[in-house]
Amino acid sequence: MSLPAGRTRAAGGGALAVEVRGGAVTLGGRTVWRGLDVDIGAGEFVAVLGPNGVGKSTLIRAILGLVPLASGRMTVLGGPPGGANASIGYLPQRRSFETGLRVRGVDIVRLGLDGDRWGLPLPGGGRRRETQSRVEEVIGMVGAAAYAHRPIGEVSGGEQQRLLIAQALVRRPHMLLLDEPLDSLDLSNQASVASLVSRICRDESVTVVLVAHDVNPILGYLDRVVYLGPGGAVCGPPAQVITSQTLSRLYRTPIEVLRTGDGGLVVVGQPEPPAYHSDRHG
Repeated sequence: MSLPAGRTRAAGGGALAVEVRGGAVTLGGRTVWRGLDVDIGAGEFVAVLGPNGVGKSTLIRAILGLVPLASGRMTVLGGPPGGANASIGYLPQRRSFETGLRVRGVDIVRLGLDGDRWGLPLPGGGRRRETQSRVEEVIGMVGAAAYAHRPIGEVSGGEQQRLLIAQALVRRPHMLLLDEPLDSLDLSNQASVASLVSRICRDESVTVVLVAHDVNPILGYLDRVVYLGPGGAVCGPPAQVITSQTLSRLYRTPIEVLRTGDGGLVVVGQPEPPAYHSDRHG
């Protein structure tokens, strides 16, 4: 698949960031998915879609090495799952911060850089200046400078999400894993965050794998989608995957995909309510 105009790849040109062949995961005696074949190219913006219970978040956790494969193989950034986690930024599913939380946004971002260290930072020194510089850089990158020094509980959901994306970026990752980052945001903030993630993918040459609640806010930015279902998985460009024929085959039941006047998609039938690719993870 050729890249859209202006889209860059990570070093190595056509290298794969994630490759899965015949992958299967079993949790609590239940097979979540099997026979999974997925290719995610370096520098691509990829959405993981599908209804409840098909294992979208499980795929993210398998990439991180947190869930082992029962069979098949997976390569992540050229090695086994979990081996390159220092080069992966991860934003898990979340709910909003408590309104009374007084921790500043800038401190939330800094935790992505040194939150795994014990004790207080030493005063002065080159490392502290370097840390401060990098934190300020990523805050500027996500457009959060105006509110980063306010308590995180006092900023909006969209502003919180920008700060959390900055936290995931602060270590200069090669790949971002974002689990429903648009969930609970209004339409305006969904569009804003989707545009931000696309720009980061392009400008920073970062591979982005995003679990989506609704594909429409990100549809125009995607290089490809991974659509999970009871019939396995389909991976490819959105125009080839999100079709009536492909989804009907994947779900073994008639599915109709309609395109709206503004270019959005409406999926009618079983796997999910119209226009939504829902996954509530229990």
